[in-house]
Amino acid sequence: MSVDPHLSGLSGTVLHDVVVPARAPWLHHVKAGQTLRIVDLEGNQAVDFLLYATADDAERYSAQDTVAAQGNLFLREGTVLRSNEGRAMMTITATSVDYHDTIGGACSCESNTLRYGHHTKSEHACVENFLEANLLEGRGKRDIVSNINFFMNVPVEPDGSLGIVDGISAPGLTVDLRAEMDVTVVVSNCPQINNPCNGFNPTPARMVVTA
Repeated sequence: MSVDPHLSGLSGTVLHDVVVPARAPWLHHVKAGQTLRIVDLEGNQAVDFLLYATADDAERYSAQDTVAAQGNLFLREGTVLRSNEGRAMMTITATSVDYHDTIGGACSCESNTLRYGHHTKSEHACVENFLEANLLEGRGKRDIVSNINFFMNVPVEPDGSLGIVDGISAPGLTVDLRAEMDVTVVVSNCPQINNPCNGFNPTPARMVVTA
């Protein structure tokens, strides 16, 4: 019997297992105690990520509270993702990438135009993916907060500026998140082709939920 290497180290029963196509959105409800594994299938793929409390989606992931609580910009094993009420939403229990970004934000048609030229205005972007997924549950553009970018490399330069550079991921690398409350996970499998966050080539990502 062959063993799926992407499930190595995961315990419990697989409840949900899907490959999110390149450039596509994904939404799923993860209950307290369940684990979500995100797999970078082909390497160097940024996975933009939002969290909402299922019981009351006015409570949602807060980059400010998360960074302040841990005293570090980068997300690593052991990081607790906190809400705008300061409560634990999910914990990074394992990661095969050294760190993940929580300050680089999500690409949009408007930011693409500003950064890369007006000819990029029509290109699909993460904000549109977040909108598409969130509309399924009645959330709109004002509900899109500062997001996490799993597998994305955004170093802080000595002068305080941020860079978006080649990723530090590779095919098959993973990050595991344990839900500390019932949460709604919204993902944009980033479609960006104008900077190195996806190696200029968006690829699929796999989402596995276990309990």
